[in-house]
Amino acid sequence: MVLTSPIGRLRLVGILEGISFLLLLGIAMPLKYAAGIPEAVSVVGAAHGALFVLYALAVVHVKFAHKWSIGRSLFAFLMSVIPFGPFILERQLKKEQ
Repeated sequence: MVLTSPIGRLRLVGILEGISFLLLLGIAMPLKYAAGIPEAVSVVGAAHGALFVLYALAVVHVKFAHKWSIGRSLFAFLMSVIPFGPFILERQLKKEQ
């Protein structure tokens, strides 16, 4: 992954955001609701929130740097709210890079 390019940074942030989303859904939320440990959601949720903001900023950066259409940018943004979506987008971006 080349971090000097906007697409490389989007790929990295996308992977991290995707992992944090899966941790939130698959570990932190069950710990909160099944085991009564709400702190897990607080910690993982805060990290996921920060990564989500970085992901959105990275999408905007790529949109302008690579002249993406609004549709492509919205697709990239929507992939962040679908479990495993950032990994699918990352595979597509890897071919483009």
